[in-house]
Amino acid sequence: MQKSISIVIPNYNGRHLLEKYLPSVFLAAENAKTLFEVIVIDDGSKDESIAFINTHYPNVKLLINEKNSGFSYTCNQGINAAQYELILLLNSDVKLTPDYFEQQWQYFEQSDTFGVMGRIMSFDETRIEDAARLLYYSGCRIKANKFYFSEEPSDREVYTAYLSGANALVDAKKLKELKGFDEIYSPFSSEDFDLSLRAWQLGWKCYYEHQSVCFHHVSGSTKTQIKSNLIKEIYYRNRYILQGIHLEGLRKILYPLQQLFTELIPKILTGKLWVWKSYKAYLEQKQRINLSRQHLSALKKKHQSALNISDVIKFIDQSTVSKKINRL
Repeated sequence: MQKSISIVIPNYNGRHLLEKYLPSVFLAAENAKTLFEVIVIDDGSKDESIAFINTHYPNVKLLINEKNSGFSYTCNQGINAAQYELILLLNSDVKLTPDYFEQQWQYFEQSDTFGVMGRIMSFDETRIEDAARLLYYSGCRIKANKFYFSEEPSDREVYTAYLSGANALVDAKKLKELKGFDEIYSPFSSEDFDLSLRAWQLGWKCYYEHQSVCFHHVSGSTKTQIKSNLIKEIYYRNRYILQGIHLEGLRKILYPLQQLFTELIPKILTGKLWVWKSYKAYLEQKQRINLSRQHLSALKKKHQSALNISDVIKFIDQSTVSKKINRL
């Protein structure tokens, strides 16, 4: 059941990455023997990315942001422009294997599939960088940093808490129903986790396929071009935002205490003053957080879903009981 694919690639000063990895993208898409398009969205690059695409890949649909606007906004431009049944959200620093799509079609035979991601390997092929993720609570906080996978080729029900924004093949109609990535997370970090949590709560499943492999170029991403303290500020701000959107009940009430005593005070006492900037930036987003919560609530009502994060945790945990899984 091959479906047509729109491949959406955000780019920022990544001319060298496009030159290295776009050939692998076209090869994998051509081997899939289906209709496809490649959309590159340039996010205000200062290098020769635009000239490179125009010269060497005139068949690429090139979109150009007037100014640097961050990952979520940039990807959403490509999502909105995509015309085919599935959308592959792909980082510019990822190399696809020639048969990348072969094992992924079957997931979309199920009407409740949101998407599937493949195994992300380090570029030297020595370690798995990303696999399926378990969802759990750490105190009041929602987390998904425990990896697992099944090596059984016949196992098609390996669920993941979220699909990596680096290589997620997603149902285009469902992705557009969610309005793509929530731009509250701009410029980067946590947007893919949030997207998948929203999909799960509508009853749409996220899968991991161990037999689909891609390779990640170490230190090739946009984040390496930004000062490390700024990365930390954004990362923690967005982590707080995600909790603010998705926590419910007693955990939502108690979460500020966990923030205060396990992160803010300890980090400030050890000289990591950037965490206070993260927290203030998070507080400034309260109105937008409420709007994101309201939008999710409206979608759940529309799709007649009463699922919450606890339900998703239970579902993924129960799915692993009868499987022979490997944990990373």
